[in-house]
Amino acid sequence: MASSPSLTPEDVLAFAAELADAARPIARAYFRTPLDIVTKADESPVTLADRAIEARLRGLIEARFPDHGIFGEEMGVKPGREPGTGPVWVIDPIDGTKSFVTGLPLFGTLIAFLDGGAPVVGLIDMPALDERWTGLPGQARFGSEPARTSPCRSLSAARFFTTSPEGFSGADEVSYRRLTAKAALRRFGGDCYAYGLLASGHCDLIAETGLQPYDYMALVPVIRAAGGVITDWSGEDLTLASDGRVLAAATPELHAEALAILRA
Repeated sequence: MASSPSLTPEDVLAFAAELADAARPIARAYFRTPLDIVTKADESPVTLADRAIEARLRGLIEARFPDHGIFGEEMGVKPGREPGTGPVWVIDPIDGTKSFVTGLPLFGTLIAFLDGGAPVVGLIDMPALDERWTGLPGQARFGSEPARTSPCRSLSAARFFTTSPEGFSGADEVSYRRLTAKAALRRFGGDCYAYGLLASGHCDLIAETGLQPYDYMALVPVIRAAGGVITDWSGEDLTLASDGRVLAAATPELHAEALAILRA
């Protein structure tokens, strides 16, 4: 890692695991309990759990790596450390807050480490399910076992996921319906959990829109290391400046077929 020559991806992943371990008991303590819920400008709910987890993770990162940038969903960018070319942690304390507040265990904590603007390490943790996916260059794991995407190469055989069909509107909805009409199977919900399932070969294709960097940055190293492809709807790498449209596929062939339909 150019910006942190003494810090290896393995070192980063070990610390990311520490962060996830610290987040789990907080999430579990709040899950399926009465919660104070606030609606944000984007109409997604924020809970005490989101804020407590992010505060805890930011404190741990500050203590270990005071010179690193931090970009979190609830508290934004670390003052004086705008995300750029240096090392940056991107965190989503609870991805799938709507699942969380309705008692559905398909919510996760997302942790990404970016160096030079590119995601190097990613972690998807599912506190209520005791499941975790991790990714660094050349290595994707589900728990202690290797994770590998399916060999699906054709949309007609693909198992398709999206968080909600209600997330698409206008031209995006037209493209989405054109894509899903050709898929073998459609399933909804799951948020970050669907990407873990893709990394482990249980689904084949995911398309979404309206995502933020903290929603997708941690997914990129996991999907890529598992053998999949994840880009925006133009086929470009996902960055902090991407427009929120995400396409993830088990194989390059499936990704190319889906991308052609979305861009038609």
